[in-house]
Amino acid sequence: MIEAEWWDYDNAEELAEQLAGDIGFIIESAIDARNECLLALPGGKSPIPVFEKLKTQKFPWKKITIVPGDDRLVDVTDPLSNANLLARNFMPLGARVIPLASANLGVRQAGEAADARLADLHWPPDLVWLGMGTNGHTASIFHGPDYDEALSSKKKAIGLTPDPLPPEAPVARVTLTRSAILAARSIFITIDGDEKKRVLEEALEEGAKSDWPIGRVLADAEQSIDIHWRKK
Repeated sequence: MIEAEWWDYDNAEELAEQLAGDIGFIIESAIDARNECLLALPGGKSPIPVFEKLKTQKFPWKKITIVPGDDRLVDVTDPLSNANLLARNFMPLGARVIPLASANLGVRQAGEAADARLADLHWPPDLVWLGMGTNGHTASIFHGPDYDEALSSKKKAIGLTPDPLPPEAPVARVTLTRSAILAARSIFITIDGDEKKRVLEEALEEGAKSDWPIGRVLADAEQSIDIHWRKK
């Protein structure tokens, strides 16, 4: 069974305060040890309260590089772009934000371009922060024609097309692969609600045998996974 530590919260404010503190500790430790920090962060609305708290902390932001854990194949100016969200929050502070997506390329070519960009960074990330959907996907590792490649590839990133496409964002994706995620020094997962908790508990118990993508992704993780769960 995958080793994980659960942290429970009654509300979003409590979770954001704790997570911002934990990420701050990772940033400071990385800069003390290597004079730089690499973070892979999620997009969407739920991380925004954490971002707001991180932005108030006095880090040497120019030493921090941030990449999306996954992104949609849209232009960086598109509201669906995770790189857009990260850039708006952290580039004004001095952090470097590296986009994954190349909207003018096909799915496979966009993945190759993303992998090449990540090859220029000092891997592994100090933190990969993941979310999870009710269908068990994490980052953009969905079921579909590229699912097995996302789980088995030794590349850091690939392009993939979920099947079916998620209705809230029906576009192809670029994502960190399983091997890239598991290379991280720390892995956080944030979820909310009883249904996601049930899915994640089942996925963690089943590991490599799970039908849930997140169970397959985290199977054989050598580090303990920190799971931050908020009641709805």
